[in-house]
Amino acid sequence: MGNVAGLYDKAKTFNNEQLRAIIRSGEYKGQTAGLSKNMLQTNLIILEKKYALDFMIFCQRNPKACPLVGVSDVGVPFLKTLGDSIDVRTDVPSYNIYKNGKLDSTVHEIKNLWNETLIAFAIGCSFTFEHSLIRHGFTIEHINENKVVPMYKTNIKNIKCGPFGNSMVVSMRIFKKNQVNNVMNICKSFHWAHGKPIHYGSPDEIGILNISKPDWGDAPRSLLKDEVNVFWACGVTPQNAILDSSVPFCISHTPGYMLITDIEEDAEIPILQ
Repeated sequence: MGNVAGLYDKAKTFNNEQLRAIIRSGEYKGQTAGLSKNMLQTNLIILEKKYALDFMIFCQRNPKACPLVGVSDVGVPFLKTLGDSIDVRTDVPSYNIYKNGKLDSTVHEIKNLWNETLIAFAIGCSFTFEHSLIRHGFTIEHINENKVVPMYKTNIKNIKCGPFGNSMVVSMRIFKKNQVNNVMNICKSFHWAHGKPIHYGSPDEIGILNISKPDWGDAPRSLLKDEVNVFWACGVTPQNAILDSSVPFCISHTPGYMLITDIEEDAEIPILQ
């Protein structure tokens, strides 16, 4: 098939087993919004075990941005509570490698980097509730256009633990002003996937000074008169914390390129605290 734009449309029709096969093979390296209909997608953070407790407490203290839904055993690259065949070394289309608080490289699999000291953390993702919004008649433009949702650093400070702190990251979607209440009502039950928006309206109120230049993802279009920017807490927040830390080594998903689980989006998933 080849890793071209047409593969994204075809991948939308695939089940999880088929998706994992094309991701593991390296055939599909694209973003995952709109894929695996009705299934939980997650952010991924992989750290050395010496940082595991601090990171878990960081997630507990910042549950809106960091709803922790799965943790591997030390040195085990499988998230068995989220699926029978998930391998965190191969099942994400793109990974970020951080060294000493800086982005070092981006790769498509991490088998050669995995070792017995590492622990994988899965954090709920807003892509999960997008399927519900679509079923209710809303348009999700980045899915229709095969783009990565725009994400921004904010002035909302995280509650710090150990080396992890910095500020919340948000994702943004555009809706009509008269749709915001309905959007909030649909999203509020997805507490494991950031729940309802944290803000809508003026971006500068949360420290975003140039909405056309996201820190991650693709730039949004301009608003129409009857539209508004709507912002959700985002699971890229831990990566922002890594950028502000002294942690020598960390692996994450590349923002927008998520881990797809076998958990249905409407399952009652306890946030791990």
